[in-house]
Amino acid sequence: MNFRKYYLHFLLFSTFLLFTCSSPKKNGNNYLIISGGTMGTTYTIKIVKNNFLLLGDASKKNENLKDGITSLLQSINNKMSTYIPSSEISLFNNSRKISWMNISPETAFVISNSIRISKMSGGAFDITIGPLINLWGFGPNRKPIEIPSDLEIKLAKGKIGYKKIFVKNNPPAIKKSDYDIYCDLSAIAKGYGVDKVASFLDSKGFYNYMVEIGGEISVRGRNSNGKEWRLGILSPDGSNEVKKIISISNLAMATSGDYHNYFEEKGVRYSHTIDPDTGRPITHKLVSVTVIMKSCMEADALATAINVMGPIKGYKFAVKNSIPIYMIVKEGNGYIEKMNPLFSKFPAIIQKK
Repeated sequence: MNFRKYYLHFLLFSTFLLFTCSSPKKNGNNYLIISGGTMGTTYTIKIVKNNFLLLGDASKKNENLKDGITSLLQSINNKMSTYIPSSEISLFNNSRKISWMNISPETAFVISNSIRISKMSGGAFDITIGPLINLWGFGPNRKPIEIPSDLEIKLAKGKIGYKKIFVKNNPPAIKKSDYDIYCDLSAIAKGYGVDKVASFLDSKGFYNYMVEIGGEISVRGRNSNGKEWRLGILSPDGSNEVKKIISISNLAMATSGDYHNYFEEKGVRYSHTIDPDTGRPITHKLVSVTVIMKSCMEADALATAINVMGPIKGYKFAVKNSIPIYMIVKEGNGYIEKMNPLFSKFPAIIQKK
C-alpha cells in the first residue's frame, strides 16, 4: 500500500544548496532587502537604511554583506544538514563508534541547547527522533512508503532517546551510547541560523532589521516608520490570509504547525511532527503554535515541543516556563485562538476588513 497523496509544502535542509541570493535591492528607498535560498527553504532580510549604508562605496559594501550572509548560512548547512553526507551531523549519524567525535563549537552549541530543551520539555523535543522521521517518510530519503507497522514503530522507538547522546564544549565533541542514534537538527537549526545572521548584522553596525528563514523571524530596533516591527501569523486553512498581526521589537518569533508538511492516506492526515512518546504523528487538535523569545533558536525548538504536547499540556508547559505562546486550535469546522497572558501583552494590530 503506497501513499496516494503526499504533500511537501517545504523542505527543511535541501540536498542541493541553492544559494541563489538576489542582489540587494531598495524598497521605497527605506529598506535594503536581501533574499535567497537556504536549508531547503527561503530567507529574507530587511535592513532599514542608515548612515552606515551611505558611507563609501555603498554598492560594494552591500554585495560584501550579501556574500557574508551566504557564506554564513552555507557554513551552518555544511555542519548541521542531514541532507549533506559530509556534514558533521551526517558523519556522526553514520558512525558506528561510541567514542567522542570532534565537532565544531557551533554544532556543539546547538546540540547542547537541544538536550537542554529536551530535558525541559520532558522529551517532547528530541533531536534523536530521526529514525522515526525517516520511518514515516519525512527524512532525507523522502518517498512514498507504506504506513509503518506497530512492530516497525516499536523498533524505531528503541533507536531514539536524547539521553543517549552526550556533548562537551571544551574541546567541542559529541558521542552516543547507542550505535543506532541518529540526530536531526531541522527543528532547531533554522532558528539558530536566524540568530547567527542577526549577530552578523549586529557586528556590521546595523540596528534596525528583520531576519526571516522559512518563517522563523528575529527583529531588531524599529521599522522604516520608526515603529515596532509588525509580524503576521498565517491562517492554517491554506488561504495564506493573515490570522493575526502583532507588534514586537528586539525579539524572535517561531511557529510550528502541521499544515505545511504532511501526507494523506485513505482520508487520514499524517503530520510531519512526530511524538517521540508514541512514535506516531501527532493527532491532537492543535494546528499551530507561535512562540516569542529573545533567541530564535530557542523559540524554534520550543514551538516544536509545544506542538508535540498539544493544546492542553502545551499551554500549561508555556505558562509554567513563562513562554509567550499563541495557539490556533481546530474546533468543529473552524478554528479558535488561544494565547497566554504573556503573549497577550504584545500589541495586536487590528486589520481592516
